[in-house]
Amino acid sequence: MARHVFLTGPPGIGKTTLIQKASEILKSSGVPVDGFYTEEVRQGGKRIGFDVVTLSGLRGPLSRVGSGSPPGKQECQVGQYMVDLAAFEQLALPVLNAGSSSGPEPRVCIIDEIGKMELFSQPFIQAVRQTLSTPGTVVLGTIPVRKGKPLALVEEVRNRSDVQVFSVTKENRNHLLLDVVAYVQSSCQ
Repeated sequence: MARHVFLTGPPGIGKTTLIQKASEILKSSGVPVDGFYTEEVRQGGKRIGFDVVTLSGLRGPLSRVGSGSPPGKQECQVGQYMVDLAAFEQLALPVLNAGSSSGPEPRVCIIDEIGKMELFSQPFIQAVRQTLSTPGTVVLGTIPVRKGKPLALVEEVRNRSDVQVFSVTKENRNHLLLDVVAYVQSSCQ
């Protein structure tokens, strides 16, 4: 049986909502859960970017609609969004690296998501690989659906023998929660 669980599906299908609900259920059942998720930022009804939110409540920008990066900063752009690598790394890396120092007790690490924006960060790529290889750590994460040019780390994760991928659809998203939670709980034992 695979140890890690990843959700995939088109944008807006409910992957992040499923991750948030699953982490709440796991926490309430006594499983240590840490990690981060991404959340849309809207202004006047229009999406202007995404924030990184840690499960401990810290929040910072992942990206914003923009036209060019500030002087001296590396340009990281996905579509209309400028990625704030420094803010992303400051929030995401500590929660991923926390597992390498944890004891023998199993823990769940939420990684929402491994996508184009996040993959501008080489330290993030290394931390994801490390987290997936850490004994006692179970990853519950999200990856984008395959389209266009494959993303190397996403394909690496998708093809790992210790990863179970669930496809989220409008038809199954409401009853997938219990399956995901059960799968993660059995991986923690």
